[in-house]
Amino acid sequence: MKLTVVGCSGSFPSAESACSSYLVEADGFRLLLDMGNGALGELQRHCGLYDLDAIFLSHLHADHFIDMLGYFVARYYRHDGGRCAPIPVYGPEGTEQRLTTAYGDTPSASSMSEVFDFHTVKPGTFEIGPFTVHTERVRHPVEAYGIRIEHGGSSLTYSGDTGVSEALDELARDADLFLCEAAFTHGKEDIPNLHLNGREAGETAARARARRLVLTHIPPWTDPQVNLADARAVYPGPVELAVPRATYEL
Repeated sequence: MKLTVVGCSGSFPSAESACSSYLVEADGFRLLLDMGNGALGELQRHCGLYDLDAIFLSHLHADHFIDMLGYFVARYYRHDGGRCAPIPVYGPEGTEQRLTTAYGDTPSASSMSEVFDFHTVKPGTFEIGPFTVHTERVRHPVEAYGIRIEHGGSSLTYSGDTGVSEALDELARDADLFLCEAAFTHGKEDIPNLHLNGREAGETAARARARRLVLTHIPPWTDPQVNLADARAVYPGPVELAVPRATYEL
């Protein structure tokens, strides 16, 4: 598997990064995890607009899905080659309705489903292309899912947005790479079931015995170096900050 960080800023784009979006590739198949603010433009550095094979949306907060509206335009109104066939989109219940509402003036109530083949995510194990994926509900104010992706004996876990969660511990169990949000700062924000801080991300990785930790979804108002130090204080494995265009081979 190959993981590319398309965007990693939390809450809103920073001057350096789009919001959450991560490209996972194997056997010629391209799976995109989330498509937050600014991600559609950045994605085109890494693959063509019409080269994605599937999309997974962890939850329906704007910084994780809002560029799906621009992607709808690219697919629905494409003239060269005709309209795109529907691409599988895996998201929480109500994803189609949320996208239609956010767009505001689609040609019809069913226009989104003409280019997106919607699949409702629930806790469980299923296949997306060559990947075996396992999803679990995590702790966030809206319905949100973490995901574990396995292929060829390697594993990648993406937390999505979450507070401390036993489900996340299990998703990250012995993962080769744990891509974990760390939006809060230890000792500063303390809001249960919303986000992790750097220390909590490190503690989760340690409990799960993940082999590598990459911190992501750090908002522009949060000092990433503090979160990095906090994670390193409690997690004995390699830990680093996600940065745009970084790639990982698993």
